Amino acid sequence: MIPLLICSILALAIIIERFYALRISRVAPAATTNELWRLIKKKELNSRRLKAIQESSPIGRIMAAGLSNAKHGRDIMKESIEHEASQVVHELERFLNPLGTIAVITPLLGLLGTVIGMIKVFSQIQLAGVGDPGVLAGGISEALITTASGLTVAIPALVFHRFFIRRVDEMVVNMEQEAIKLVEVVHGDRDIIVDEGGEQ
Repeated sequence: MIPLLICSILALAIIIERFYALRISRVAPAATTNELWRLIKKKELNSRRLKAIQESSPIGRIMAAGLSNAKHGRDIMKESIEHEASQVVHELERFLNPLGTIAVITPLLGLLGTVIGMIKVFSQIQLAGVGDPGVLAGGISEALITTASGLTVAIPALVFHRFFIRRVDEMVVNMEQEAIKLVEVVHGDRDIIVDEGGEQ
């Protein structure tokens, strides 16, 4: 039960941390991209504003990496975006592998606890016989509690692991679209229309 308790605490901590870290408003806020398109459209983008965009959010880091190397050509710009994006994705996926591992091992830990408990019950039978069914029933129920506990930890951990993986995938697709748009705009293959509501 102690390993299961540790796993449950870790899983809860990871879930809370990832809920905070994987908010759209933190990773890819619309205000950042809207401001970037506005600055590009009005040709007001300078190094100070580019640094502010870079520090604002993960998507700002990706866009700033591309813009910093735009003068070296399309291929270098794309490579810079891909390099920065790989680091951002790695950060977005942080702690998801441990959460997946917890989802996998906790049922096994529960089953192990049950098996060990059943071994103890049968040892009692061997020593004292089956004279007191209440003692045996109590021992068996105690052994099965570990399996139930393992599943209680594993099911939410698996659900949230899949949920966070899906959320990261959606964010990556969104950031890829914005990065492709940026390359096309900078190299004159695409025009942008900026209104008061942002970029279209």
